Amino acid sequence: MQPRNMSMSGVVDLAAVKAAQEAKTKAEQARAQAASQGGGGAVAPSALVADVDEAGFERDVLQRSTEVPVVIDFWAEWCEPCKQLSPLLERLAAEYNGRFVLAKVDVDANQMLMQQFGVQGIPAVFAVVAGQALPLFQGAAPEAQIRQTLDQLVQVAEERFGLTGVTVTEGAPEPAEHPEPPQGPHDAALGAAVQALDAGDYASAVGAYQSVLAEDPANTEAKLGLAQAELLQRVQGVDAQQVRQKAAENPADHEAQIAAADLDLVGGHVEDAFGRLIETVRRTAGEDRNAVRLRLLELFEVVGADDPRVSAARTALARVLF
Repeated sequence: MQPRNMSMSGVVDLAAVKAAQEAKTKAEQARAQAASQGGGGAVAPSALVADVDEAGFERDVLQRSTEVPVVIDFWAEWCEPCKQLSPLLERLAAEYNGRFVLAKVDVDANQMLMQQFGVQGIPAVFAVVAGQALPLFQGAAPEAQIRQTLDQLVQVAEERFGLTGVTVTEGAPEPAEHPEPPQGPHDAALGAAVQALDAGDYASAVGAYQSVLAEDPANTEAKLGLAQAELLQRVQGVDAQQVRQKAAENPADHEAQIAAADLDLVGGHVEDAFGRLIETVRRTAGEDRNAVRLRLLELFEVVGADDPRVSAARTALARVLF
């Protein structure tokens, strides 16, 4: 796999003056709060590299990014290029000595994170700075280019967001074990659903989420999980080429467009999926139109109501409908 352009233009665009100032202010506030609570001190060398999953992502990546750039390595055990890139990134994390930390995400166990970042192939490397997600590069790359990218990332983090990294000390305490939160009434069922998702047993995951919603219809986690599980169940085992060919040859076939939109979303092409279904809503009427509209609403659930792409698509859908 060839690496993409490794320039940091995305970082520069994202760090426009107003957005950068707002993110910098939030980062400073978060650092001040951590300091007042006894946080923000020196860390042990072992804290520079960590395995991160969906459950700990907010704490270990988003919150951490308010004090130090977090580089995310999306990898998998079966990925041969990952076996070369991941050790290199770990070595560089130690060498940069706290100017960034490395979060390793196993895509097989964390498919939703992979989709949310729009990862289309691995290895893929992103960064999160002051809560802002930045694509760095995809695929194996020469060490010199990776160093250049990391240097630019560190510079942008410091100049635009005021992030100077963390102090690394041999005698610092090891990363604390995070206690398990108290068990809620549906945690066992939700945990079983997540395990089923990770194992590719989407039918069991759907059943587990449905059982939670039967008792607690407002459970947000179960709603999101059900939408994700049903999406993955629909695309499991389908012939992607055949589905896309049928959709291309039959633009007025609402079922073909719905099937293709599912593939678009699973592949990380969120805007393509939304645009396809909005255009199909425009082309159709009656029960066909309603079926497309309902599928679009389901895909909104998968992506999340707070995502700006969902907001934009809702506006576009309203224009088509009304």
